[in-house]
Amino acid sequence: MGRNTRKRRSSMASKAIAASAALALGGGGLIWANFYASAHESNNNGWSQNQTKAAAAQVATISCPDVGQKLTNVPQNARQGVATELANLDKQITEAYARLASTRQAQAGDPGFVQNAIVGPLKEKRAATIDRIRIDIQRVGGQFNTALSQLAACTTQNAAPQTNAGNGGQQNGGQQNNGGQQQNGGQNNGGQQNNGGQQNNGGQQNGGQQQGNGGQGGNGPVAADFVDITKVQGNAQLGVGQNGLPANGNSGSKGSFTTKCGTNANKNHNTDNVIVAPGVANGAHHLHDYVGNQSNDAFASDQELAAATTTCQNQGDKSSYFWPVLRLQNGTQDFDQNKDGGGKEGNVGKILQASQAQIKFVGNKKGNVVAMPTALRIITGDAKAFVNGNANANVNWSCTGFENKVQLHDKYPICPQGSQVVRTTDFQSCWDGQNIDSANHRTHVAFVQADGSCANGFKAIPQLQVRLVYNVPAPKLQNGTVVNPYAVDTFPENLHKPITDHNDFINFFSTNTMNQMVNCINTGKKCQ
Repeated sequence: MGRNTRKRRSSMASKAIAASAALALGGGGLIWANFYASAHESNNNGWSQNQTKAAAAQVATISCPDVGQKLTNVPQNARQGVATELANLDKQITEAYARLASTRQAQAGDPGFVQNAIVGPLKEKRAATIDRIRIDIQRVGGQFNTALSQLAACTTQNAAPQTNAGNGGQQNGGQQNNGGQQQNGGQNNGGQQNNGGQQNNGGQQNGGQQQGNGGQGGNGPVAADFVDITKVQGNAQLGVGQNGLPANGNSGSKGSFTTKCGTNANKNHNTDNVIVAPGVANGAHHLHDYVGNQSNDAFASDQELAAATTTCQNQGDKSSYFWPVLRLQNGTQDFDQNKDGGGKEGNVGKILQASQAQIKFVGNKKGNVVAMPTALRIITGDAKAFVNGNANANVNWSCTGFENKVQLHDKYPICPQGSQVVRTTDFQSCWDGQNIDSANHRTHVAFVQADGSCANGFKAIPQLQVRLVYNVPAPKLQNGTVVNPYAVDTFPENLHKPITDHNDFINFFSTNTMNQMVNCINTGKKCQ
């Protein structure tokens, strides 16, 4: 099967994503506009560099409250309508950003332009959309929190100079520092890093593409996002995820079930997300690899997913496993260079196919597991963690040969010769026993407690563990820039930060195969 070409509703054309801007999409978060022009760039408005730098001193961000995260109790009958309206909020922010990025001259000449022409109208559109969400919820008898109406207003923020010394890869206000390396004049306004106030930082180029401080697409990654793994002090705790909780399977139900579903050799890609944005084309705003179920797109019903073909060797597994692609930013343009979710939104470079994709289910350290319900949806990690904060982040980066020593959460590893990049994800493994999804796609599942048990009456289910291995040419750090970086696809405002890695799963194991899995795990067998 080739790339997903299923006909769908046309998505909004995004504009102005190149080296000059990082476009933010989503119901909330920060929208970053990087106003600069390097000496070799043409300027369609006839601006000089000095005028462009003047604009840089003006509005750097627009911050909009995340409505979707506040909607934790939406009646099932209202969820499709609410999802559509949340997508409209995304679209409105996108349009506001496009206007922000295309009106630099007007902003330089009128200090009130952004508020009067962009932020004010955006508030009005958001207020109307939030009211439609209220109507959708109340129409089916649900309760609407009127405080949500106060989330319509967005604010503007200016860039504020701030210099930080790194601390072994620890985060500082959302900006990852480079393992103890001092930023070079770093402007670090809660996440947007510039170098001495100008993103170019000397104009290091590769393959004709701007590398500087914004990667090939102009919105990351940067040198501070990478660390030589051989120089990182060992920090890995075996069997412990980023959230500090133990992975399952060490005691209790000790068995495992491995399913072999390939590495997306079919090149089945799309920029949808049927979990968070059903019925909305380009709802993810970045490209996913899909293995297992071959019918997953924004418009797939549970019935269509259940009847789909699968790349899994065990035909009883029609589950959908999907994650953002990894790209090598070496000047290469891939098939989606001029498409939504791809190059038009800052996701550029050669798409890398994993050399290994290991998918395994393990048990619970306190006791037996129960079967997952059909069509159970689990999202782990947060594609917007760089602007949302790390509450839902769940990321582990390492290199082969180092996985038992070093696990990185806010850095991409630079692996030594002969070693490969590894992305590892341990999913939530406690289920509320009732729901296959929740309004915010989080609260129906949970991680185990510190002792490995499930809280609040939740039931232990098999824990999905995904390990992806890639052959990636090692990036080089030169004069504060990164040459030939690699990066995970992301929402553009998240600047391709490693903390934004995430993984998605929809269960479509047959009843017989799921029962086989549960039996293997509970009796201590290793099955595949």
